[in-house]
Amino acid sequence: MSALFVNCEISKKLPSFTPYETFMKRSTWAAVALSLSCAVVAILFDAPPAHGADHDIAKRQAVYREKLTAYAHAFEAYEALAEPYWKSISKKRSKRRARGSFEHLAARDYVLQQPPIYSGPPKPMNPEGAPSPAKDIPVVADFLREAKAQFGFVPETPASENDYKRAYVIAARAAGLTAAQCVRIYAFESGGDGKYDVQAGLEYDVPSARAISTALGYNQLLSTNSVELLAEAGDEFVSNLRAKANAAKGQRKDALLRKIAILRRMIAFSRSVPDRWNDHARLADTPKGIGIHALNLDVDIGPLLQVRKLLTSVEFAKRHGFDGSLSAAELEMMNLTGDGSGFEMVMMPDRLREKIPTSNFFQRGGYERNPVAANNNTVAKLIAATNAKMDTEAQLNGARTLATLFEKF
Repeated sequence: MSALFVNCEISKKLPSFTPYETFMKRSTWAAVALSLSCAVVAILFDAPPAHGADHDIAKRQAVYREKLTAYAHAFEAYEALAEPYWKSISKKRSKRRARGSFEHLAARDYVLQQPPIYSGPPKPMNPEGAPSPAKDIPVVADFLREAKAQFGFVPETPASENDYKRAYVIAARAAGLTAAQCVRIYAFESGGDGKYDVQAGLEYDVPSARAISTALGYNQLLSTNSVELLAEAGDEFVSNLRAKANAAKGQRKDALLRKIAILRRMIAFSRSVPDRWNDHARLADTPKGIGIHALNLDVDIGPLLQVRKLLTSVEFAKRHGFDGSLSAAELEMMNLTGDGSGFEMVMMPDRLREKIPTSNFFQRGGYERNPVAANNNTVAKLIAATNAKMDTEAQLNGARTLATLFEKF
């Protein structure tokens, strides 16, 4: 029984006095009822007396301040080591980039020490303070809503998962990618059995699942990737759809022509800022940018986007003199850390891979949020761990189906 209900039941038994002010000031019944009500509430909710509550609050605040002071001292000592360490990482990276070449890099070009690890007490939560609300990460429903609202676009979803996989294989073959590259990266990124609309953090259907980023699809493209790929390679996608439209008839042809018109508007928006990652990230965080990410769910355009992300890395390596075929793990390094940093790891001889810390290839925030990189703290260990995960996940149904389709096309 709630306190409100108790109060209501008691008040029904009080005599009716008027005026109200006189009743509240003089009525003995009101005083008795009020006292009884408070007693019942105290019993129901185990409420301590007011002065006791104040004492408990003060005690909790004192404990909180004590923990906060301990945390501040420990973190200050940690920062005294971490800040110069990450500055040296950035400085070395800038010098390597200024050389304009990925050849003849030596151990002296890197920081050889592992980053300091904070081992002090955790930052305490203020017991009386409300936690600041975290910004919601857009999910598939948001991508679809904004695509329709901003561009009038509704993705053409595949009739089955295999239809999307088939379109992906055809696009990958046309781009010159190998089955091993695509299947193993799919296995690594989507958990070996992910669907075309799988999003990071939502791989498993459990009540507690929450999106951890906008990473979407077989190769887990971020919304910023989608905007950037449209800006840089949008004309390729238009040409692909144009060829399909020329070969189609009737309603299918009309649908492709409408899709091309919408795609052109999306490309124009993506090119409204300079071709820089940070500028594309800003666009990706707008309603239109969120809507553009829904292209990954379209059976005609999605596979082109997913494949183009991998092809961009392959082309980067070729421009810098790499003539061989990148392994899936090497491609994943470029996907994980960016083409430049990833390609450094590709070009690194084994003797250096064994000793160079992975921290050299990350921004501080990205490294500290990435337990895979932190736990596998040299280049050799990170590549080995990536290969091991690919070996395992490639045995699952989704990856095996994708491999079979590569054999057919």
